[in-house]
Amino acid sequence: MSASKDFYLPTENRLLTVLSETEYQRLVPNLEQVNLEVKQVLYQANKPITHVYFPHQAIVSLVYTQKDGSMIEAGMVGNDGMVGVSVVWGSNITNTTALVQITGSSLMIKTELLQVEFNRGGELQNLLLRYTHKLFTQVTQTLACNSLHTIEQRFARCLLLIAARMQSDTFCVTQEYIAKMLGCRRPSVTEVASRLSRAGMISYKRGVITILNQQKLQQTSCGCHSMIRDEFHLNTQLDTAISRNETANISFARS
Repeated sequence: MSASKDFYLPTENRLLTVLSETEYQRLVPNLEQVNLEVKQVLYQANKPITHVYFPHQAIVSLVYTQKDGSMIEAGMVGNDGMVGVSVVWGSNITNTTALVQITGSSLMIKTELLQVEFNRGGELQNLLLRYTHKLFTQVTQTLACNSLHTIEQRFARCLLLIAARMQSDTFCVTQEYIAKMLGCRRPSVTEVASRLSRAGMISYKRGVITILNQQKLQQTSCGCHSMIRDEFHLNTQLDTAISRNETANISFARS
């Protein structure tokens, strides 16, 4: 992992972009630009979290590891959030492992430095507390999805969530990795990927997946995708409004 510091660090992370300039500039001296590599472990379950990450293009999976060594994804963090949310609750230990799923850049800050800024209260504290609610919604919905829905539905959900965070319909991810995240065998993922490909929803070549038909893929996915998407969309609108003192302009009615 390479790192570099700069006087001013532009960010593509949606959490940081809604902060006021004053609030963000207070964080800048403590932030580092880093590149996250596929399969890199950012922190391990039940071990101290030394750094917190605000991804740009990178996507990080929060995974549970079973006693037999198998893994299953509980949550996904991209440019919509922060990796290491337990530190804002006053704990630097959690029961998940943060594993990089797609390579890309990120901003990084030492845990103790973020905690100092969080404990100031105000805008940053409010934003991160709201994000923990969004992530908790995603985690609980994902765990329910993994136990109730078919591999095909879960595979479609996973691809749609990745695409939304990458802001691209084309991305690199292996079937082996998807199998681990969905808690299933690789041949099952291969079979599902072939069916989706024949149906014209995706193409898959040498680890590169392209979503060809978003609408059909959404129809194939379970309702968990739209519930997670809508929760993040509504709360992102509210986060932006709060940072600009425009809460009166936000409608809380879900369409």
